[in-house]
Amino acid sequence: METTYSEDGVDCPCNHMDFCDCSSHHLTSIPSTLPRQMKGLDLSNNLIQTISDDELKPYENLRVLWLTRNEIHTISRNCFQSLNNLEELDLSYNKLPSLSPTWFAGLEKLRHLNLLGNHYTTLGETPMFSTLPAMRNLKVGNTHFVALHKQDFVGVQSLDKLYLNISQLKQYTNGTIRSIGHTGHVTIATNLTLLPEIIHDLKHSANYLEIKDTSITTSQDAYALTLLNDTTVKTLMFKNCFLTDISLGSLLQVIHTYKNVTTLALEDSTLMGTGQEIPPLEDENSSISTIIIKNLEIPKYFLFTDFHDIYQMVRAIKSVTCTGSKVFLMPCKFSRSFMMMEYLDLSGNVLTDLFLQGSTCYTEGFGAWPSVRTLNVSRNLLSSLPAVSKALAHIPSLTYIDLSQNLFGDNPVTSCIWPANLKFLNLSDCKIKLIDNCLSDTLEVLDVSANNLETFSAHLPNLKELYISDNRLTMLPVKADLPRLALLVIRKNRINDFWSSDLRRFVNLTKLDATENNYFCSCQFVDFVEQNSIILVGWPEKYICDSPPSVRGKPIHDAHLPLLMCHKTLVVTLSCIVLILVIAVIVWLCHCLHCVWYAKMTWAWLKVKRKPLKVLEKEICFDAFISYSERDSEWVENMMVPQLENGNPPLRVCIHKRDFVPGKWIIDNIIDAMEKSRKTLFILSEHFVQSEWCKYELEFSHFRLFDENNDTAILVLLEPIEKSTIPKRFCKLRKLMNTKTYIEWPSEDEEQNDFWANLKTAVQPDEYPDEDQEA
Repeated sequence: METTYSEDGVDCPCNHMDFCDCSSHHLTSIPSTLPRQMKGLDLSNNLIQTISDDELKPYENLRVLWLTRNEIHTISRNCFQSLNNLEELDLSYNKLPSLSPTWFAGLEKLRHLNLLGNHYTTLGETPMFSTLPAMRNLKVGNTHFVALHKQDFVGVQSLDKLYLNISQLKQYTNGTIRSIGHTGHVTIATNLTLLPEIIHDLKHSANYLEIKDTSITTSQDAYALTLLNDTTVKTLMFKNCFLTDISLGSLLQVIHTYKNVTTLALEDSTLMGTGQEIPPLEDENSSISTIIIKNLEIPKYFLFTDFHDIYQMVRAIKSVTCTGSKVFLMPCKFSRSFMMMEYLDLSGNVLTDLFLQGSTCYTEGFGAWPSVRTLNVSRNLLSSLPAVSKALAHIPSLTYIDLSQNLFGDNPVTSCIWPANLKFLNLSDCKIKLIDNCLSDTLEVLDVSANNLETFSAHLPNLKELYISDNRLTMLPVKADLPRLALLVIRKNRINDFWSSDLRRFVNLTKLDATENNYFCSCQFVDFVEQNSIILVGWPEKYICDSPPSVRGKPIHDAHLPLLMCHKTLVVTLSCIVLILVIAVIVWLCHCLHCVWYAKMTWAWLKVKRKPLKVLEKEICFDAFISYSERDSEWVENMMVPQLENGNPPLRVCIHKRDFVPGKWIIDNIIDAMEKSRKTLFILSEHFVQSEWCKYELEFSHFRLFDENNDTAILVLLEPIEKSTIPKRFCKLRKLMNTKTYIEWPSEDEEQNDFWANLKTAVQPDEYPDEDQEA
């Protein structure tokens, strides 16, 4: 988390380590609004010219202060005295005309001091660094520096690193550097005139001597290094130097006599020549065992001759690194001369299959590099993996091979022959599409990352570590036979998931790095991964869901999936149970509230509404339709019907048992019967109010009563009925009993004749009396 502090429109972000970055802001002074607890401050690349006594006082907790590449020319004598905790101070590449020891008074914890690239010409007349007991890294000098005096380093007891930019040095007092008890790594950018005197002073205090930005063109220039015959220096490096054939030959003669220097390094340098001037070297017991050559530019490298004169010198070499130097061949005889070499790094060169075979004496009976255990030929122009394997197969001690970043993907990979003791093989970033048939059974570590592998099914019984990241695999390599695999790194592939059955294929697997894949976070996979997270490298923050969309971009550990997705069977079962319960409740409510009955009645009513309101006279078939309960059928059929049909005049009545059309929907029969009858007789009883069909008939009759404005309903009370006992759904019956006169069946026999007479009168059509009177 960063916090930004502003002053005059300038923003200085400060991180959680209390380090504030105010670099490249065109500042002309040190900001005063920065946090007081600040421990680090970067003011580099600004326009600051002066530093006063008070500007740094508020920041007494500072441990790191970078003021490099400003315009500083004046520093007050007490400006740093409040910084008692300061450990690193960088004043390099400013315009300081001179230095003052008072600046550093009180900086007892200062360990790193950089004063390079200013305008001072000397370090002053008094000891400059005597008040800095903790200093371990010192950088001084510039292109204007001309003299080093004996008092310059007085008080400096020991340095881990000393950097001297004294390329224009004209005066050196013997013993100046010798006053430093121990100098560790010394870097000198100087002219060769005073180099012997400087080397003489540090040859018994330095461990690492780096000579840089120097031209060594003559034999005399090289002989300046003869003083290192007796020295504590173990590593001699030439960096950014310029050599010729003559100086290189003389330099090799000098180095060949060394008894203590073990490492010779040449970096970022240029050799003008073709190796023609190298003299024969005597067979001396040189101490050099390691040669490091990096980025050596040889403009005429294609004309470079064989080093046949130095074959004897390389017999004791144990380690050779030659990278980025356009090496295309090591002659077979030269390769055979490295009898004790165990490490060879030829990476970043222009070796081809054919020249590698020549370098390994493949066509000359083998014998190259007999002791080499580690070989690095990555970043070359190798194209055929089978050819390369055969070229290396007869190096008996070879156990580690790095072939990464070559061009093997353009050629088919068939069977290969590898060294018998090969244990480590790096084939990363070679664009290989298939590798299964070109691997050694002896391998213990294999790196095939950054290729185009879609499958991996090799038989590697001894493999312990497999690095197969950045390929196109869609699953763990379960088809491979890897019984001893302990570490599998399979980042950046196309894996969606993996399961217990996959992991069981690797019985000894203890670490699995499967980060940065496109995981489908199903509920089962999330649970499985969390249960097996103990073997996952980078868990949980680097295992991210790619789908489903609801959790995309979230760590698997934080993927909270919907309940339906995780417990589909349970949710479906519960849903079915709930649905059944809801249906049961609805059915129960419909039963209790007679919803079905109301629905049926509504349907019947709608049908009636669609029919004409008036029924034509010619459609009338009956004088009366009798609506009754089945339990009252005996009274209706045996007493009422005979009385009405056998009377004078006889009446035509409709009863459902006799007159309904078979096969026709019963509601349609009821509606038709009532529409074709002048009157409807309702035989009211306790049984009637319990009958659904009677209710339909009653409802329809009520519709006719109101819709047609006629009086068709006749109520016959067969037995006394309390209105309170009539169900509420019989609201029509309640209305009719309140608004219409009904005929009641008498309990006394003598009153029954009057009942029948009144009933016939109510049912009899209007024209019947007239006809009787005429008769």
